[in-house]
Amino acid sequence: MKVLRLDELKRIVNPTPEMRHRLYVLTEEDNAKALAGHLSILPPGGDVPNHYHEKRESLIFLFDGEIVEIIDGKEFALQAGDAVFIAAGERHRMENRTTREARYIEFFSPIAKDFITVT
Repeated sequence: MKVLRLDELKRIVNPTPEMRHRLYVLTEEDNAKALAGHLSILPPGGDVPNHYHEKRESLIFLFDGEIVEIIDGKEFALQAGDAVFIAAGERHRMENRTTREARYIEFFSPIAKDFITVT
């Protein structure tokens, strides 16, 4: 079992404030066999490039700030408290168009590395 507390995740300082920071919060070390998760801090003006996953499904929970998730060319504005499910094969990117950082937890399965950049 593992408990994640949002108040603790909000206090984590981004060591590279001009770049996205990722910290894994659910791994095999936690006895997770088919599900993993990470905290990401996206700085103002930051983005995650357009990509897709062949097998991975993701659930992104935004708990601080605002982002725009672009899935297969359609924009979805998300605010703190919103979540989005991204199915395998959906091309997606993320943008922080605000002047403050955004924080989200992404849970995904399967755990295997599966990131295909779209140019």
